[in-house]
Amino acid sequence: MKQDVIVIGGGIIGLATAERLLAQGAKVTILERNKIGQESSWAGGGILSPLCPWDYSDDVTRLTNYSLMLFPTWVTALYEATKIDPEFETCGMLLLPTFDKQVAQQWCATHNVRIEEKMIMLPFSPAYELAKDNHQKTTNALFLPDIAQVRNPRLLHALKNKVLALGGKIIEYCTVHEIKTAKRKVQAVLTSSGMVHAAQYIVAAGAWSQEILGRHALNLNIRPSRGQMLLFKFAAPPLRNILLQKNLYLIPRRDGHLLVGSTLEDVGFIKNTTTTARNELFQRAQKLLPILNNVPIKKQWAGLRPASPHNIPTIGRHPQLNNLFINSGHFRYGVTMAPASAEILFNEIIGAPQPFDTTAYQMDLDTSGKPSS
Repeated sequence: MKQDVIVIGGGIIGLATAERLLAQGAKVTILERNKIGQESSWAGGGILSPLCPWDYSDDVTRLTNYSLMLFPTWVTALYEATKIDPEFETCGMLLLPTFDKQVAQQWCATHNVRIEEKMIMLPFSPAYELAKDNHQKTTNALFLPDIAQVRNPRLLHALKNKVLALGGKIIEYCTVHEIKTAKRKVQAVLTSSGMVHAAQYIVAAGAWSQEILGRHALNLNIRPSRGQMLLFKFAAPPLRNILLQKNLYLIPRRDGHLLVGSTLEDVGFIKNTTTTARNELFQRAQKLLPILNNVPIKKQWAGLRPASPHNIPTIGRHPQLNNLFINSGHFRYGVTMAPASAEILFNEIIGAPQPFDTTAYQMDLDTSGKPSS
């Protein structure tokens, strides 16, 4: 593939897409409005699964399942090429009440996903020491043993290094102001660094994608959704598995860090953290893991997810501009969907067969049917 490609957006989707293109011989430049990999991709928890997959459509789980098949080989190759360990591991996820056990078990049986019933004690003690005392009670839980996680900041670091090693160019603090078009093609993009030209253009700018596309967004519906998280540090991991209770999750890292998240807030492009979210997340997590009372909060942060209807991303060619492609709107699962999304978009660009029907991820035509000028 001997073409110049501009990728707008340097998060997990933009980096994964660029890596795939570079590996096939394209010349790729990434334009990033901030620092590379420092927005939603960095801010997430790195759980490689929809939190409760039975709550999502087949269009979401088909994409995540295919992506997870690619993940082990993908991260192994990144590690070998960059010597940066993304810490991919299958740690399992423990789902605490409340949940619909029948729905969960039926979905898992239909989709050949392992699920187990477990009797546990709450609240948790470090390392699941379940010696019963007066403050603990037993409860039923569901365990998904094959759920994996990745340390997303390290994955982003590895991807950045791989992109650069393959000859990719990264321009940081480069804001795209306008997409210039003529004769059903993008001619150039006007940026804070000047006018930039290429043969192909890809918008992978997460929550900013619709804003960048402007009048070319058509029916694309991607908006920012703020998520806040807390970070703690223990001498050793206080949990063996990811814990999930409703929309609260606790993610243990190998080195003793523990992530607690996450909020889901419709506040536009406001990315500041709040005391309200800090207190709510801490109080809910402390009920599950009381030892948190003795550990200070190391950090709090917020990120803006690229929210899309039903969590379904848009991956494909723009219907009116022949050399413009979209890879965006992955909402909460950009890290999970990254390798599959990169493959699907690459296949779309070169006209190769897809691994499955990707119609659900194609951008809709606008109602007017008029071509962009």
